[in-house]
Amino acid sequence: MINQVALLFFPLCMAFAAISDLTTMRISNKLVLLVTGGFLVAALLANLSLQDFAIHLATGFGVLLLAFGFFAMGWIGGGDAKLAAATALWMGVPWVLPYVVYGGLFGGVLTLALLMLRRFPLPVQLASINWIGKLHHHQTGIPYGIALAIAAMLVYAQTDIFVALVG
Repeated sequence: MINQVALLFFPLCMAFAAISDLTTMRISNKLVLLVTGGFLVAALLANLSLQDFAIHLATGFGVLLLAFGFFAMGWIGGGDAKLAAATALWMGVPWVLPYVVYGGLFGGVLTLALLMLRRFPLPVQLASINWIGKLHHHQTGIPYGIALAIAAMLVYAQTDIFVALVG
């Protein structure tokens, strides 16, 4: 039973991250800490060896460095950078590259779609919904957490942690 809860924890966090970023343009530090703490619990339940655990930590740290480089260039937000790193903990080395590639591809599609939609006026009914109006505004950023969550869910079922928990 506990393994099933652990299996569902990560997808629920990703769904919450995507919805939160879409509606508030924020990914909270508490959520990033939950994803990170959830990894620690899942790693214990999955019986990751100390070496595999260290590799997952190194993977997360590597993505943190890369993502904060993107943040420093203004390409993504700080919450996106932290979420990407916390998510990379769950991916590990074999699956971090597909995660990053999918995240980049979905992020690019999301960015282009929003930029195109922002060229057209919103219907009055939609403009009156606060988060939609904010999302449509040309000075608002891109809720990249959506792309990161989709990318994570495409890769998650193949990760060592998922396979071990299903075991």
